Amino acid sequence: LSKQPDRTAMARVTDPRPPLPEWILECYDRLCTQACRPDHEEDSVPLIDYDDATDILVADSELALEQRDVEHALTRLLERGYFYEVENELRITSPEEQC
Repeated sequence: LSKQPDRTAMARVTDPRPPLPEWILECYDRLCTQACRPDHEEDSVPLIDYDDATDILVADSELALEQRDVEHALTRLLERGYFYEVENELRITSPEEQC
């Protein structure tokens, strides 16, 4: 029986960035979904306001995170290069892979 690799293991193979815990990657997925909304112009960089990102993740009952957990997740995503910050907006570093 071959076991399907989880997303974190796959990230180690295909993604040059260091792996993050699954719960932080779930936060990233949720925020990418919001940032890649169809109302963004086609040539614009997908982004989400930092405060909106925090509100979305705190309000997500499936994630069930506290404020400090959300802040930790956003810090880790910024440090690892999943997002970059410009004037209090989080922008997706590799939107072609996420949107």
